Amino acid sequence: MNFTYYNPTKILFGAEHIASIKNEIPTSKKVLVLYGGGSIKKNHVYDDVMKALSEHEVFEFSGIEPNPTVETLDKAVNLVRSNQIDFLLAVGGGSVIDGTKYVAAAACYDGHGWDILEKNEPVINALPIGSVLTLPATGSESNSGSVITKKETNQKLAFMSPLVQPKFSVLDPKSMETLPERQLVNGIVDAWVHVCEQYITTPQDAMVQDGYAEALLKNLIQLAKDFPSRSTTPNWNDNLMWTANQALNGLIGAGVSQDWGTHMIGHELTALFGVDHARSLAIIQPSLLRNQISKKREKLNQMGKNVFGLNQSDNLAEETINHIEKLFHSLNVKTHLDDYGMSKADAVKQVIAKLEKHGMVQLGEHQAITPDVSEKILDKAIA
Repeated sequence: MNFTYYNPTKILFGAEHIASIKNEIPTSKKVLVLYGGGSIKKNHVYDDVMKALSEHEVFEFSGIEPNPTVETLDKAVNLVRSNQIDFLLAVGGGSVIDGTKYVAAAACYDGHGWDILEKNEPVINALPIGSVLTLPATGSESNSGSVITKKETNQKLAFMSPLVQPKFSVLDPKSMETLPERQLVNGIVDAWVHVCEQYITTPQDAMVQDGYAEALLKNLIQLAKDFPSRSTTPNWNDNLMWTANQALNGLIGAGVSQDWGTHMIGHELTALFGVDHARSLAIIQPSLLRNQISKKREKLNQMGKNVFGLNQSDNLAEETINHIEKLFHSLNVKTHLDDYGMSKADAVKQVIAKLEKHGMVQLGEHQAITPDVSEKILDKAIA
C-alpha cells in the first residue's frame, strides 16, 4: 500500500529533559498547564515543570479524569478563551494528553467542540501543544488522535487531526516510580492491543512493519514477565515507556491494513460501564480474534511462531489466542464481562445500540464486523 509517514513530534526522553521545556515554548506565550488529579504534585514532575516555566506566564487547569469528559474539558476551553492563552502543556498520561488535544481544537472552533467528534466537523485551527508524559500506554504523546467521553450521553468518540499533534513530548520514566500497579498493568495491555490492531490483520509482506511489531510484542511479553520484579529490573520503566510510544506513533501501521474493532467495541464498554480502557480491550480482544479467526489465521500463525515461539500445528492460531489470554491473566487482568459485574442482557444490548448509533456497523480490516457479529463477539466475552 502506498503511504506517507510523517511524525513531527520532538521526543525528549529522560527525567532531565523536563528542564528543556523552557527552550521549546517561547517566553512570549501564555501557557496553560493541564493535568489530572494532582498525582504530579506527589513526585518531582509538577515542581520541575513549574521551574522550567518560571519565565513564562502560566495558568493551571486540573481535574482531567481518566477517560476525559467534554463536560470537564469545556471548562478548560473557557479558561483558554477568557485569558487568551496561546500554548497548552499536558502533564500526565494519555487521558490528559487526549483532553488537551480537545481543548486545543475546541478553543479555536466557532461552536461547541463536541461537534468535532459527534458531527465530524473538521479541525481548521488549533492551539499548539506539548506534553510531559508520566504514564505510558496510549502513545498520544506523539500521534494526532484523541478519544473523549460525553458523560451526559455515555458517548466515547474519537477525532484525529495533525493540528493537535504535540510539538514536543518529554518522556520521563522516573515519573513512573510512584504509579499504582493497576496503571502500569493497564499500560502493558493498552500497548499490546495497539500493536495487535495494526499487526493481526492480513499478510502483506511488510517486513519492516511486521518485524517491528513483533519486536514490540516480545518486549511487552518480557515486561509482563518481569513485572513482579520491576523495581530491581534495570530500565523496566524506560523500556515500557518507549515501547508504548512506538506502539502507536504511526510507524508500524504505515502502509498496512488495520483493524481497531477491539477498540471501538471496548470504547462502548468504558463509556457505559466505566471499565478501565485497557481492561475493556482485554475483554474484547480474545473473543474478537476467535470470531474472526478464519480471516486472521495467517497472521495469528505468524504471531504464534515469531512472537510466542510456538511450533507449527493445525491449531496454531487457536493456541496463539490462548497465549494472548494467558498473558492478560498473568497480569491479573480479567477477560470476561461477568468478571466486572456486568450482566449479559445489560452489556450486549446497550453496547450494540451504541455501536449502531455511532455508525460502527462495519468494523475490522475487512469491514466484516457488523452489529450481528459484534453481538456474537460480546456473547463469547460474557464467560
